[in-house]
Formats: sequence, C-alpha cells, structure tokens
Amino acid sequence: MIPYPSVADLPHFDPDIDVLPAPTSVAHFREQVRSADGILICTPEYAMGVPGSLKNALDWTVSTADFRLKPVMLVTASLSGEKAHVSLLGTLRVIEAVVPEGNTALVRFARTKVGADGITDGPTLSAIQGVLENFLAAL
Repeated sequence: MIPYPSVADLPHFDPDIDVLPAPTSVAHFREQVRSADGILICTPEYAMGVPGSLKNALDWTVSTADFRLKPVMLVTASLSGEKAHVSLLGTLRVIEAVVPEGNTALVRFARTKVGADGITDGPTLSAIQGVLENFLAAL
C-alpha cells in the first residue's frame, strides 16, 4: 500500500489548467491512482459534506478517467457522516469507480470509537475488518 502524501498538495481544480502536461503534483497524483490496484478512501464529513480537498483531488481525475473501473473502499468517519458518504458514492459513480456495497463503512460518532491508538470500539473494528476483507478479495 502506498499512501498519497497529501491531497492538499494539489492546486485548486481549474479546467483552464487541466491540460497536458498537468501540473507536477496533479500528474503524480493521477499516476498513483492509475497504477494502484485499488483505492482506499477514509474521510470525515465537514459541514455536512465532502471535505473540499478530497473533492478537489477527485475533480482532477475526471478528464483522465483515472478511477474508471478502479476498485474503491470508502470509509466515512464523522459525527454523522451520512451526507458526505452519500455524496462521495455519487461522485465515485460519476467517475466510474467500482464500489461494491460491501466495500463501504459509515462510522458514526467516530470520536467515541477512534482514538490515538486506532479503533477502540469492538463492533466498529469488526465492521472495518470485514469491509477491508471484502475490498482485498475484490482486488
């Protein structure tokens, strides 16, 4: 597994600069997505939606179809998380990522279930392990 260092390194998406050659950080991000067997996204929900930096990263892949037919595991961990989770699933469908139903988890009240040492809630840990096993099997 190769984690991407930070989606914050990507410039704000602008169709006027979505040309080849792409900005260096964008080209690097796209190459990592393209070369991956699958993508694991774990995100909080901000202001009842998808964090802007994550949406920005996904926007940079639209014109190059880097997520097309790419298996994705999605974990949304937040107070509620439902709106971001649904929104992300919609975006992933639009960019033609493959997100089987068993490859997602919505962790509500995350602050009570996740600590500095990882997942502290047994049922949540079991659920995430099950989703991860599904994801790995899909690869």
